[in-house]
Amino acid sequence: MAQLDVQQKLEILADAAKYDASCASSGTAKRNSRDGKGIGSTEGMGICHAYAPDGRCISLLKILLTNSCIFDCHYCINRKSSNVRRARFTAKEVVNLTLSFYRRNYIEGLFLSSGIIGSSNYTMEQLVEVARSLREDHHFRGYIHLKTIPDADPELIQQAGLYADRMSINVELPTVSGLKRLAPEKDNGRIEGAMKGLRTSIIDTRDAKKKYRSAPSFAPAGQSTQMIVGADAATDGDIVTKAARLYDRFELRRVYYSAFSPIPDASAVLPLQRPPLMREHRLYQSDWLMRFYGFEPKEVVAAADERTGMLPLDIDPKLAWALKFRDSFPVDVNRAPRELLLRVPGLGTKAVANILTSRRWRKLRLEDVARLTVSIAKIRPFIVTADWRPVALTDKAELRPIVAPKKQQLELFAA
Repeated sequence: MAQLDVQQKLEILADAAKYDASCASSGTAKRNSRDGKGIGSTEGMGICHAYAPDGRCISLLKILLTNSCIFDCHYCINRKSSNVRRARFTAKEVVNLTLSFYRRNYIEGLFLSSGIIGSSNYTMEQLVEVARSLREDHHFRGYIHLKTIPDADPELIQQAGLYADRMSINVELPTVSGLKRLAPEKDNGRIEGAMKGLRTSIIDTRDAKKKYRSAPSFAPAGQSTQMIVGADAATDGDIVTKAARLYDRFELRRVYYSAFSPIPDASAVLPLQRPPLMREHRLYQSDWLMRFYGFEPKEVVAAADERTGMLPLDIDPKLAWALKFRDSFPVDVNRAPRELLLRVPGLGTKAVANILTSRRWRKLRLEDVARLTVSIAKIRPFIVTADWRPVALTDKAELRPIVAPKKQQLELFAA
């Protein structure tokens, strides 16, 4: 590997990290250095790189320790056989970069991942050393997200959790067959075993905190994972089902979806072009339906095309479900419980909360609902108000042209 200065390494390794989407910093414990001790904060603003699920604008130094790797996963640009420029940071260089960027108010935390060099244990040791040095040597109180190496010794993963706010292990692909075909050196059992170990440690520490205030924290912001979309033959139904299973088994904070992107010198087993970015967007919307709107995984899957297993790209999955199960509508906004109101296309959580509050004082009319939402035209076929009942619209055999957006729809949940 040619001798490179830190700036050249940063250019290579920051670019190589862009394929990992799981870097939101919400959910961690609040820390700051206002008492004059330590450096950094898990709060505050800087140059923004991403948005957290709660809407906060966050900034993270997102880099790889190295883009060299002993594995040869077909879909990965940093795979062993890939013809890319390689670089490697030392642990000390990552620490110095993080502190330097923070002092310049460029970032509020660090997202650190790595290719596997030498062995899984050696790589994990280097990641742990970065986090340890930041916390213990420099008293850094900002956010740290470490990408865990699944095959590493559990003791190393345990150490990492004592320093990191969030940890993540990528399941990579939604099906076991896809993983075997495109990443034969990785094993779904080992990946899920490591995720189970993280879950156990997080729960044990949480319980210990209830009894002993001095008990150490372990990954207080939980764990997340990422799935690549479009690299294999998995359908949207497969992906939604896998995500729901991961949420249920491992109490994940987030599942991230990353549309496969063609890479230089790609393997012949990979698709020739990337899937539509709208597909990734629809999967995130489906994720929201399960996490915040009370939809069961099988209901989201039911919104997909029965023949292909794919969610429609021209309308969002909530609207697709509503059109497919029209016998669930219309919903009376003056009487329906929250869980039914959340199923109305165009009504988001804020709008539903406002409806529930407003109807305590008066019977809501169509114009009242219009003031609480972004687009009443989309909602009208699915609701009943004090002065409105969509008899003609409900009887139409083909409702989709009326409620579907004229252009590509980028929004699922209105205010």
